[in-house]
Amino acid sequence: MLHPIELPSQIDTRPIPPAVAAKLSSMRARIEAFQDCWDQHRAEQFVAADYELVYQTLDWVRQQQPLIGSRFLEWGCGFAAVACLADELGWNAHAIEAHVDLIVQARKTIASWPAKVDLLEGNFLPPGAAGLAFDPTLPSLGHAGESAYEAWGLDLDDFALVYSYPWPGEDEFHEDVFDRYAAIGAMLLMFIGPNEMRLLRKVRD
Repeated sequence: MLHPIELPSQIDTRPIPPAVAAKLSSMRARIEAFQDCWDQHRAEQFVAADYELVYQTLDWVRQQQPLIGSRFLEWGCGFAAVACLADELGWNAHAIEAHVDLIVQARKTIASWPAKVDLLEGNFLPPGAAGLAFDPTLPSLGHAGESAYEAWGLDLDDFALVYSYPWPGEDEFHEDVFDRYAAIGAMLLMFIGPNEMRLLRKVRD
């Protein structure tokens, strides 16, 4: 089962290093340019998160929460911004993206940051996880590509922290997948929307 972890109400006041803030500003400009060419990319399933808030939350988790390891995974990474932030904070960062245009952008981010991120093009759902979906039209379903876990020789339970930005109504599915496949003690961090992060830890029933 998943146990919610309360985040500090003032987490958005945590300092962000100037170098990180500058990289995020540059990232935002790239994302805006990408979205201006939306029709060319057909990447309808990409919306940027509040990366400053994500950084502040990752920093708090790293400092304040018991960790079962250092391996981090970003589901559906888009530009791989969060994976780069995780690397910045000392995580062993991994990221998965299915959309070919976004994979190109993710590689650019990792190279220009620069960050050490193990990036794979493919499906972030573990094999069989689609069967947990309550709605066959969820955006996380139907992505082509191999299972990234098999390519890495890893399973979801090899990761200490997973990050996702679920589409509205999809957060429960992400939680169900994490609850089914993650290790006891691992955490799921989700950006839900403006000013809202959700952190859960898998515990024994």
